[in-house]
Amino acid sequence: MNSLDKNPPAQSFAPAVVVWDWPLRLIHWTLAASTLIAWFTANIFDTVHEIAGYTVIVLLVLRMVWAFAGNRYARLHGAIRPLRITLQYLRQLTRGETGRYLGLNPAGAAMAVVLILSLAVSSISGWMQITERYFGDEWVERVHTWSSNLVLGLAIVHVLGVLLVCGLQKENLVRAMITGKKRPR
Repeated sequence: MNSLDKNPPAQSFAPAVVVWDWPLRLIHWTLAASTLIAWFTANIFDTVHEIAGYTVIVLLVLRMVWAFAGNRYARLHGAIRPLRITLQYLRQLTRGETGRYLGLNPAGAAMAVVLILSLAVSSISGWMQITERYFGDEWVERVHTWSSNLVLGLAIVHVLGVLLVCGLQKENLVRAMITGKKRPR
């Protein structure tokens, strides 16, 4: 479009579409907050840490329910791609080619699955630590510490990946996860 054109392309007028529904967004942001609270209160504020950990467990169960009951973009089975597709997407990303995905891109879907699994290991091993049967078991403590640190590392990679794609696509994905709306393709 040159400066003499008065009408921008029709796509710029297209209304944003709802991609992520409010239950998914609520679960996402509450899970992020609970995870950070749990991580930063470990060995400092045990009661807060435990409440945050139990909250993570409840949210993971709700997320799994919503993976089947939510809208098409909340359903993980529709977003998960074969490993070769995800690796191909990551190679394209290194060249600045993101493609356009209304829902999760292949890397985002893979990250969602890995984060959910890591959070499950972390929160379940944390719960195991306070049970009578496993209290003081060194292997449970190691699994909990290792998986909790893994979750934090993955969360950092997730945020950096979102920021990278935001920059490459010139789209505010953080706002989209708050409002639930994205511009159409």
